[in-house]
Amino acid sequence: MLKRGEEMQRDLWTSLLLVWITCVPCSSMAPLNNQSQSLQTVSAMIPRNRPSEGQRILSRAKRGWVWNQMFVLEEFSGPDPILVGRLHTDLDVGNKNIKYVLAGEGAGTIFAINERTGDIHAMKRLDREEKAEYTLTAQVIDRDSDQPLEPPSEFIIKVQDINDNPPQFIEGPYKGSVPEMSQVGTSVTRVTATDADDPVYGNSAKLVYSILEGQPYFSIDQTTAIIRVALAGMDREMREEYLVVIQAKDMGGHMGGLSGTTTVTVTLTDINDNPPKFTKGSYEFNIPEDLGIGKPGGRVKANDRDIGENAKSTYTIIGGDERDVFEIVTDAQTQEGILRLKKPLDFESKHFYNLTVVATNIRADSITGGPYMDQATIKIVVEDSDEPPVFTKSTYLFDVHENAAINTVIGAVVATDQDAPHSQVRYFIDRHTDLERQFNINVDDGKITLAKPLDRETDMWHNITVTATEIRNHSQISRAIVAIKVLDINDNAPEFATEYEAFLCENGKPGQVRGQVIQTISAVDKDNPSQGHTFHYRLEVLNNPNFTIKNNLDNSISVLAKHDSFRRQKQETYLLPIVVTDDGEPPMSSTNTLTIRVCGCSREGIVQSCNVEAFVLPIGLSMGALIAILACIILLLVIVVLFVTLRRHKNEPLIIKDDEDVRENIIRYDDEGGGEEDTEAFDIATLQNPDGINGYLPRKDIKPDLQFMPRQGQHSGPNGVDVDEFINVRLHEADNDPTAPPYDSIQIYGYEGRGSIAGSLSSLETASSDSDQNYDYLREWGPRFRRLGELYSVGESDKET
Repeated sequence: MLKRGEEMQRDLWTSLLLVWITCVPCSSMAPLNNQSQSLQTVSAMIPRNRPSEGQRILSRAKRGWVWNQMFVLEEFSGPDPILVGRLHTDLDVGNKNIKYVLAGEGAGTIFAINERTGDIHAMKRLDREEKAEYTLTAQVIDRDSDQPLEPPSEFIIKVQDINDNPPQFIEGPYKGSVPEMSQVGTSVTRVTATDADDPVYGNSAKLVYSILEGQPYFSIDQTTAIIRVALAGMDREMREEYLVVIQAKDMGGHMGGLSGTTTVTVTLTDINDNPPKFTKGSYEFNIPEDLGIGKPGGRVKANDRDIGENAKSTYTIIGGDERDVFEIVTDAQTQEGILRLKKPLDFESKHFYNLTVVATNIRADSITGGPYMDQATIKIVVEDSDEPPVFTKSTYLFDVHENAAINTVIGAVVATDQDAPHSQVRYFIDRHTDLERQFNINVDDGKITLAKPLDRETDMWHNITVTATEIRNHSQISRAIVAIKVLDINDNAPEFATEYEAFLCENGKPGQVRGQVIQTISAVDKDNPSQGHTFHYRLEVLNNPNFTIKNNLDNSISVLAKHDSFRRQKQETYLLPIVVTDDGEPPMSSTNTLTIRVCGCSREGIVQSCNVEAFVLPIGLSMGALIAILACIILLLVIVVLFVTLRRHKNEPLIIKDDEDVRENIIRYDDEGGGEEDTEAFDIATLQNPDGINGYLPRKDIKPDLQFMPRQGQHSGPNGVDVDEFINVRLHEADNDPTAPPYDSIQIYGYEGRGSIAGSLSSLETASSDSDQNYDYLREWGPRFRRLGELYSVGESDKET
């Protein structure tokens, strides 16, 4: 019976397999090779031989159904959801209590499962380019208790591709270039198209490239999409740019495939395949003979059909310029040849030139085997011009002795007119080069003469400019430089090279000063003899008792002392006249004086002081130390004087008074005052002498803005004073005088003020006495006031007794 049940179950699986083979592949329109894969998948769902019940009791429970993946076509649309597949379990043998559950990606939204039969349907149109596969989980649970009857199993639903995306050129449109005259097959550029369909499944993404426009000039490889030259001899000068349309088609290029196009702009780059060509075979220029060096005399042009570096040319003169008068250069902007002068033209010597010029490309091209060139003829006619006179030399060199007499001829310059009329020439000196007018020139023959005496020691060279002008045309002027060298004569006596001052030590040890070189002296001479200087020295007083000189045989002498007994008390300074003579013709001499000071020296012979005052100081202090001590004393005296002055200034009163200030007892205070017993607050006797305050007493502590004369008060009789009237008069004057200072006011503290909430602080109006006060509350203020309360309590008890 059990075996019969197993056979019946196997027949059921066989029937399910047949349904799968006949329905699912047909509905999905899958190719044959994928159908075989589905067969394998479905066959994997057929359970193995089920074990007997005894064996199931002894072994663990296993999943009764197995599958790997399912397939569904993308973009499928129909009136009903498409059946993707069917799930089945061994437990489904007519049992109505099992339920199929689906979970995972798209479960419930994209995919739905029949909980009774296990059929899986796709509820929406799927796009493989958006998502290629979905991973889901299937499980069988009990319909009543929702308890799982088997573990969940995972499977994949793959979306099968259809050809629904055309090829696209993402990087298009393209640009490419290739040299002109390139050979057939030369690579130009490469294009690339992409297809979003599955490159593995079918031929949906298999692309084939072709040219729609651009033939017969270019071709494209169907597989690699490399564009190549298909026509030889393409010339950039004929056509420079080509527009090529490229098509990419999927499905291997077969019928029904989708396609996409792009454009490729191909530019032919230039090569040097065209030679330069002169616009004319012969040029003719008329050039005046006075054209300046480097100035342009004409322009020629050789055109080139090429562009860029290939169109640049150089120009060269290859004939007709034996004197090397001309040169031709290239204008970088216009590529013209500019004819310029290297040497001045001379109509009188040659008035016609016939030049041969060649234009050559700069850049050689390996493809065409350049460079190329073209040739032209240039005829030049030299025009006669009125030229200025020409000096025989551009620079003249003359010399003259510095003792030359006025009007001595130094030299002569010569200039001639080269033009045919041969006009006479007049000469002038440019006075900007001879500001002191030391020279003159004869306007007719060009002789230069001396106008002022010259001194070689002041200026050895004089450079002047001489001009030559035609008589018939004064605008034609030429110039020449004349350099005049002043020759030397012996007119300066030698003198000391510098102002010498020598020192020697007094009280020197025997032999320490005598014979010692005090000073070495040399001389200078402003003259410059050709054989050099030779100086002779001698003392003006031949038998000098103190000093002598020694010749060092190098145009210098040494001064030596004759004894050791030099004393500053005896003589502090010695003046030694020395005569210096040169060997010029005639000889020149001068007397120079050497100052020798006697100084105090250390034991080592180092000079310390050369002043007589330093010698008489018994303590041996130097002058710098004495100055420092004196400065300190003066500083102390200044500090003392300032201190005394400040003290005196501090003790002076603020008010300048003669005898007594009536306001010296007026005090400003903030308290109530001492009543009748306060006799120092104000002196009533002052009111009895009103004449004493009429004088004007200036204040030191304030500076009034306006200065007014003091008020003239009323004088009372000498026998009696009306104080009340005096006060009223002064009060009226103070109220009406804007310049009255505030210290003239009188304040009376008779009462506290109306409306004051505080009681009077004065004892004058106190109605109660000390006996009426009760001080028992002081004891309640704490330990600190206990003693005070006892003292006041004792006072009260004493009064009562």
